[in-house]
Amino acid sequence: MKPIKRFVLVLGDQLDLHGATLRGFDFKTDVVVMIESIPEAKYVWTHKAKIALFLSAMRHFAQNLTELDYPLAYIKSSPLSIVEALKAKIIDEGVRDLICVEPGEWRLKQEIEQLARELSLRLEMREDDHFYCSHQEFSEWVADKKELRLEYFYRLMRKRHNILVDSQGNPEGGQWNFDQDNRKSYPKKGPGIIEAPALFEPDSVTKEVLEFVNTAYSEHPGSLDYFRWPVTRDQALEALDYFVEYRLRNFGVFQDAMWTDTPFGWHSILSSSLNLKLLNPREVIKAVLQAWKKYSLDLSTVEGFIRQILGWREFVRGMYCLDMPKMAQDNYYNHQRSLPPWYWTGQTNMACMKDAIGQTLKYGYAHHIQRLMVTGNFALLAEILPSEVCDWYLGIYVDAIEWVELPNTAGMALFANGGRFTSKPYIASGAYIKRMSNYCDSCQYKPEVRFGEKACPITTLYWNFLIKHRSQFESSPRTRLMTANLKRISDEDQKSIEEHAKHILSNLNEL
Repeated sequence: MKPIKRFVLVLGDQLDLHGATLRGFDFKTDVVVMIESIPEAKYVWTHKAKIALFLSAMRHFAQNLTELDYPLAYIKSSPLSIVEALKAKIIDEGVRDLICVEPGEWRLKQEIEQLARELSLRLEMREDDHFYCSHQEFSEWVADKKELRLEYFYRLMRKRHNILVDSQGNPEGGQWNFDQDNRKSYPKKGPGIIEAPALFEPDSVTKEVLEFVNTAYSEHPGSLDYFRWPVTRDQALEALDYFVEYRLRNFGVFQDAMWTDTPFGWHSILSSSLNLKLLNPREVIKAVLQAWKKYSLDLSTVEGFIRQILGWREFVRGMYCLDMPKMAQDNYYNHQRSLPPWYWTGQTNMACMKDAIGQTLKYGYAHHIQRLMVTGNFALLAEILPSEVCDWYLGIYVDAIEWVELPNTAGMALFANGGRFTSKPYIASGAYIKRMSNYCDSCQYKPEVRFGEKACPITTLYWNFLIKHRSQFESSPRTRLMTANLKRISDEDQKSIEEHAKHILSNLNEL
């Protein structure tokens, strides 16, 4: 009698031979299924580099599976969605059992569960073990909280996993958070020499993918000319080693800094490898802690990096699982404007937006301050429909998986959920961008001018936003100082700001 097959579905962001997906794999009955879905890259208009990264990483992983003699059904370039292609394969093979790890996208999770009901499959959906905090642990933490804030969750994670704490559970260095030490701008003469991140020349598999993407997705945004992302486990480990050896030392102090034609700064550039599961966060944190001791690195740098992974990354994943699907629909301010087309081209007169979007189109990457305080800040101040902004972020960045992208965009950058897990809208005028970058030096707009022809649109819209939402900002001690500054602006000038803001908002496409 022929053994009953079990399908083990490996998604494109679950590329770990030792992860939960392949645990307990039975070589006699089980078959790994991987699916390249053309529509999956089209439901949001996706950057060519992101498509290429997923396809190349998947094909390299499939190659690895074959070398290890895993039974593999690899469906290449399917015109069907992932679930439609999976359904056809299940029916064709008469399979009754499906194993997978929970997808990082709520939509896909629902579709797989619905497929299992429709075909009466025995579905085993395992929890992703690439996180420190399980769904249950996060739900238990949330249960008795009136306010959901990163800081308290982060402290719990530090204690629970014995990271940067002493034997009594107290924080190393006497404080939990060194964020104030990690906000410096580059010197006036610029960042100086920065060690480039580890970059990887495309091999034959990647070259084939690049040619395919350029043909099949020719109308999609972005360039493939600079594609050097790690696409294998070995490359991801090399990128991690290189970061801790050469770049970590200056990451902390300058992690918020921006500079023209400096796309990567001192950042790790490991997020895509983490999110594809080529790296495990535990080994990343272990490597950083080892480098801290080995090179006597500044504690503020090490803590700042670990906070992003052990703190924020875990926190937003928990919030995504807790709040979907409502999170994708939230629109606290009822913003309805369309995303300006120059978000897809970078062709704008605002130097900060031109540089941040330009490098994003070039590489599929921008660091967290460029995303939060440049492109995100403008989108909030310009009253753009959150769902359009979120679709842009999901499509344009190579490391964007919805579980991490949506909370960061909707929840943090756009305040679309009204402060569900943030204490204030993250907005700033052009003065902040001038302080943290050299963008304003080459811009036709002046960050200190609030209205008029030379006024920075971000500055005008910032003050207009404060005027419009004055009562909300005055009700919170975290934001009261911002509206207090309005008192220094005459009523006449405030009216001029509002008038100029109306003009800008009516002509967003022309900026």
